[in-house]
Amino acid sequence: MADRQTTYTVSLFGSQQGDDRQDGTSPSRIQQALVDFIMDFHLDNVFIYRDQIRENVLVKQYYCDVDIAHLISYDEELAHKLTQDPAENIPLFEAALKTCTQRIVYPSQRTIQLPEHQLLLHSAASELSIRDLTASSVSHLVRIPGIIIGASTLSSKSTALAIRCKSCQHEETISISGGFTGVSLPRTCGRPRQPGETGDKCPLDPYFVLHEKCQFIDQQVLKLQEAPDQVPVGELPRHIMISADRYLTNRVVPGSRCTIMGVFSIYQNKGSKRSGNTAVAIRQPYIRAVGIHADVDHTRKGNVSFTEEEEQEFLELSRRPDLYETFASCIAPSIYGNKDIKKAIACLLMGGSKKILPDGMKLRGDINVLLLGDPGTAKSQLLKFVEKVSPIAIYTSGKGSSAAGLTASVQRDHNTREFYLEGGAMVLADGGVVCIDEFDKMRDEDRVAIHEAMEQQTISIAKAGITTILNSRTSVLAAANPIFGRYDDMKTPGENIDFQTTILSRFDMIFIVRDAHDRARDERMAKHVMGISMGGRGVEETVQAEIPIDKMKRYITYCRQRCAPRLSPEAAEKLSSHFVSIRRQVHASEMNANARSSIPITVRQLEAIIRITESLAKLSLSPIADESHVDEAIRLFLASTMDAVNQGEGQGSKEMMDEVNKIEEQLRRRMPVGYQVSLQKLKAEMVDAKGFSEQALGRALHVMAARDMVQWRHGGKMVFRSM
Repeated sequence: MADRQTTYTVSLFGSQQGDDRQDGTSPSRIQQALVDFIMDFHLDNVFIYRDQIRENVLVKQYYCDVDIAHLISYDEELAHKLTQDPAENIPLFEAALKTCTQRIVYPSQRTIQLPEHQLLLHSAASELSIRDLTASSVSHLVRIPGIIIGASTLSSKSTALAIRCKSCQHEETISISGGFTGVSLPRTCGRPRQPGETGDKCPLDPYFVLHEKCQFIDQQVLKLQEAPDQVPVGELPRHIMISADRYLTNRVVPGSRCTIMGVFSIYQNKGSKRSGNTAVAIRQPYIRAVGIHADVDHTRKGNVSFTEEEEQEFLELSRRPDLYETFASCIAPSIYGNKDIKKAIACLLMGGSKKILPDGMKLRGDINVLLLGDPGTAKSQLLKFVEKVSPIAIYTSGKGSSAAGLTASVQRDHNTREFYLEGGAMVLADGGVVCIDEFDKMRDEDRVAIHEAMEQQTISIAKAGITTILNSRTSVLAAANPIFGRYDDMKTPGENIDFQTTILSRFDMIFIVRDAHDRARDERMAKHVMGISMGGRGVEETVQAEIPIDKMKRYITYCRQRCAPRLSPEAAEKLSSHFVSIRRQVHASEMNANARSSIPITVRQLEAIIRITESLAKLSLSPIADESHVDEAIRLFLASTMDAVNQGEGQGSKEMMDEVNKIEEQLRRRMPVGYQVSLQKLKAEMVDAKGFSEQALGRALHVMAARDMVQWRHGGKMVFRSM
């Protein structure tokens, strides 16, 4: 008998035979192979995972981050098993990590009690989108990119449940796997009955939970949504729940883009009986995270790594004397002309330097640009290109955007019934650009919602008992049409632009894009469009792709991360004197026209010119912004915002204003309060009979309507004198 026992103890095959899988591999063998991998794997004589475990355990962090590519190069079959059946092999890997910690850190202490270890995985393998997750992926290892739109608070999930019988005090421990899987307590008492024992059995459902003897881990529920640029046209972005536990909790916040590696799992949704969610065989999918790799965070420094070759290439690029012109012409090269707008967009992509003053006040570094103009001037195409070239960008259209969609909305969790915040477009584009098309079609109350986001770069929420502030450090690139669809030369900017001065002052540059009729320009443009339609080459074919989009994207990231220019004293002096002269000029034109300018020139505009100067310096990786940068910044500002301010000056000529005043006087006499007359009749009386110009009559009626003296009725056909 003793001999037989010794043969059993020497050879493990007896215990393994019952355990053997169909492929002849047992858990203990796999575990041993994993221990060997961690102990033996090395690159260039560096034992990566040994060192990592030692470093982590010394700071009481019991986890190991493994690259699947290393495992494939070490043992392909092992890696295949891990990806195909992760639920079974990850616990073996974690047990192997524990063994390795024992060997590496505590080789002499055999009895030390180590806590459970966590395996984190990362890989550069192919990614799946959320809409490609099908039933065939269930219980496989998947890698999914997306954007986090919601993160719950931490909750404690039990891994080992201690239960006790109410009647006989029998105790048991039930282990629970990770994720959203629940557990149901045994219906009957599991105490083994002694031979010859009589008496009643314990009643049904005898167990209750001993909370103080259970083991818990942190768990967080994340909501991952497809990145906006990966959603097919006409589809709603899909999202999936992520269960993150232990060292993966509190890694990401809403708005961060990341790639999740995890086990695609299913759970039974606890739906109400009435809602019909309790179908036995239908399960809800979720992902049990085993690795969260946050993508580039452009707002914090040091997260993006550039290779030495890349850095060298970027430094050479920054030294080019014609970089500014080339960079601007590489922005939407298929769009003809619009040189200044492209230069402004180059400044917007770079951004200025953010400043935090000693008293804690923050000055934004992001540049906002408004394109206002005729239809057919490629405004939306420019916005679409910026969405492609900016490292982080969200494109939205004014009519389809609500205040909640742009800022943040308060949602209610179905299971816990708690409120939580979901970030909108301005929060999700933190550190990037928000492109808002059809800006003039937005409702006024929705447009007001982005006032704070554009200047203070925060979004304050006080809804449903949640009072908080979210970051929205974004640039805004907006495109809008004038009131009448086209820009009317006979009217002042105030009559063309339907925006309040509060929103206009927040734009650093305002471009009025005109579709001017000019034969030579029209011929060149027609030739350009024909060239693109026929062979993809326009007139300006030399710059067609001098800097490819991917390289531009990386260069923008590099500049934003490595460079924060400051003004030189001479540049600052030049800027301040220019600003004073601009203010004086605006004041003089306001006095001549006898009306306030509809586009304000305030201290914000001085800050705008400073930001443009810094962005020009940043483009060439220069730490100091000098006078040459200031000259170009002032030229851009004069060509954009100041040009828009001065648009209406010709209409404000002395003769025209005198004529308008005379007509206004005549109209007051002609129409008593409460009187209504058709516009046709007024035209016949004023234009045909008295010889005034129709344009002056229109101006006079517009001015009176602005003062609420007259009102338009019946779709603008009748004029009613209200006061």
